[in-house]
Amino acid sequence: MRIRNLTALGASAALVFSVAGCAGGGAGSGDGGGDEAPEDMSVGVAMPTQTYERWLKDGDNIGSGLEELGYDVELQYADDDIPTQSQQIDQMITQGVDALIVGAIDGSALSAQLDAAESADIPVISYDRLLTDNENVDFYVTFDNYQVGVNQANALLYGLGILDQDFEPAEDAPEGPLNVELFAGSLDDSNSHHFWDGAIDTLQPYIDDGTLEVPSGQTDIEQAATQRWEQETAQKRMENLLTTHYNSGEELDGVLAPADPLSRGIITALRSDGQGDTIEDGLPIVTGQDAEIASVKLIADGVQHSTIFKDTRDLADQAVEAADTYLQGGEPEPNDTETYDNGAKVVPSYLLDVQMVLEDNYEEILVESGYYTEEQVDSGQM
Repeated sequence: MRIRNLTALGASAALVFSVAGCAGGGAGSGDGGGDEAPEDMSVGVAMPTQTYERWLKDGDNIGSGLEELGYDVELQYADDDIPTQSQQIDQMITQGVDALIVGAIDGSALSAQLDAAESADIPVISYDRLLTDNENVDFYVTFDNYQVGVNQANALLYGLGILDQDFEPAEDAPEGPLNVELFAGSLDDSNSHHFWDGAIDTLQPYIDDGTLEVPSGQTDIEQAATQRWEQETAQKRMENLLTTHYNSGEELDGVLAPADPLSRGIITALRSDGQGDTIEDGLPIVTGQDAEIASVKLIADGVQHSTIFKDTRDLADQAVEAADTYLQGGEPEPNDTETYDNGAKVVPSYLLDVQMVLEDNYEEILVESGYYTEEQVDSGQM
């Protein structure tokens, strides 16, 4: 059974999820007091890959923000190669950068670099992906990643007609069982586990009462994981699931996908299998994350059901403010000091809000805010 006629969402359903206890001044609310001028200091920025659109935006936004304050910036992308990222950070430390902002490929793979940074009195800001298993992580800026997973699950439930536009139980909800499959991110990215926990905690009651079924039985994160968040890997797994579990007329109703590249790979597999070109034509509900322009076009065209927007402009601002505060002799103010235990310490963190994007609200959230133009959405390209 598929629910295809989605009730229109008004502006009130844009779903901005706030983090309780946010410090009013943001991460950079320390007192300051450093002796050196910004033009005499440099910041190393290590980003994981140029393959994802969002990481290009992150790097550009951080770099421009730091340069506007007067800092020299050493920005490097590691193309998802751990030894390359390790070498890049080693070089930054050797060159004498005054602070590091690190978006890790594998959060557990940089302990030697974190120790070297500590020895050189270089503050380290973990950026969106938590650096783990080492106490020499000074600050973490990210989004409420558990809530990302909750939103993805709620988007799936809404698309299936189980929840209404207010994300309450729908009066005319299908009894089920509705067939869904679950995808997770890369296991070496700590965020994948937070996304998964939020989504599964939300979906589990519906699985337990029989409203949802997972015909493949692949309900553990290890079974659902997608190494390096690769689109091709997600497409291949979806093709295998269809061949193995949906080859005798079984109907697939929805797919929990944790990121837009995975969503597009999954949609390619579904379309190739004859599942429909759009949701109206019968294509299963597919979720996403990161509001990549190609997926926003798919949402506007009624193909991909949803994505989670994490405004990386705000995230970059928080990283820049945190770095600036350290370099001016202050301490960034966290709004979370409990959630992110990296295995060696609980890292002081600043968490940002997320928004659910659907066909009925993408213009308000993404176009009116200036994140994209309507022309970019229409073309699906930057």
